[in-house]
Amino acid sequence: MRMKADLIDLNDYPVEWWEKLLELGHKIVSDPKAYAHACDGKIMGTLFYEPSTRTQMSFQTAMLRLGGSLIGFDNPATSSVAKGENIKDTTKIVSGYADILVMRHPTAGSVKAAALTAECPVINAGDGGHLHPTQTLTDLLTLKEEKGKLSGLTIGFCGDLKNGRTVHSLIKAMSCFKGNRFVLISTKELALPVYIKDVLSASGLEYKECSDLEKAIGELDVLYMTRIQQERFASKEEYEAQKGCYVLDRKKMVLAKADLIVLHPLPRVDEIEIAVDDDSRAMYFKQAEYGMYIRMALILTVLEGEAHIPLVKGKEHRHTLCSNPNCITHKEHYLPHYFIGDGTTLICEYCDERTLAE
Repeated sequence: MRMKADLIDLNDYPVEWWEKLLELGHKIVSDPKAYAHACDGKIMGTLFYEPSTRTQMSFQTAMLRLGGSLIGFDNPATSSVAKGENIKDTTKIVSGYADILVMRHPTAGSVKAAALTAECPVINAGDGGHLHPTQTLTDLLTLKEEKGKLSGLTIGFCGDLKNGRTVHSLIKAMSCFKGNRFVLISTKELALPVYIKDVLSASGLEYKECSDLEKAIGELDVLYMTRIQQERFASKEEYEAQKGCYVLDRKKMVLAKADLIVLHPLPRVDEIEIAVDDDSRAMYFKQAEYGMYIRMALILTVLEGEAHIPLVKGKEHRHTLCSNPNCITHKEHYLPHYFIGDGTTLICEYCDERTLAE
């Protein structure tokens, strides 16, 4: 299988690659005009199968600020997808027109599926509740710029830890740096998935689970708030039962450290009181701006194509189906069933779900 400089999962690349990217991001933050013509003549295709404001506009603005141009769609209903076209055909066609593709899709593993046959590098802008690596890069740059380090931090994650792909990606990334400690604040129903807890256990870093934000906030260096994601619930009743469980307000901020920073991938609903916006520790709007700069750095790095990685690390198991009903392999039936592992328990290459071998 050919190798391209795709970004599907940040953890596919070594930490040294991340640090080089963050260094470039810092340079762009310091002098963005110096990169105004870095992508002259280049075209980026944006394929957004679900709604997005920050991620889509951030990528588009990043490419325009680099001097490049754009094609793509932000509503599949206005494309051939509405006629039943599969991911392979859509991305195969658009990648023939563009130098780089950015894709968001509601189904886990969909972007990796697209990258398997795309003619140009593909960047994952979010695949369901699975991964969101460019938000993670945004978070890493924010932490680096605002805290001055990526190690030795106590980081609290609060809200929908089950469906929050930003949470999953950031935990996987921060588990690669020494001395970090994690506080997982959620209801039992929205607890962190087992496969992410496995990452924490394998890293040897300390973590604990709790359900009370007010009791936990005083020990945190970073608080990462998330919304309860209505679109990920099977029914409105299930969503309503979890809605409003966690709200960050001024009362709780009084209990926090003076140098705490509050992050949020946005959009927010009601989980951060509007009055908190005026607190100097509220960093979520600045975080969104950092997202544009790190995406500029990512576009440049991917187009250079220095780091080529294999998309598939395991092998095909033709008669084994992924146990995750939201895995892209259940919707795009032509896809090879790739799994990592040789024992009775396999890990799906697309969505990371554990599956018993057939």
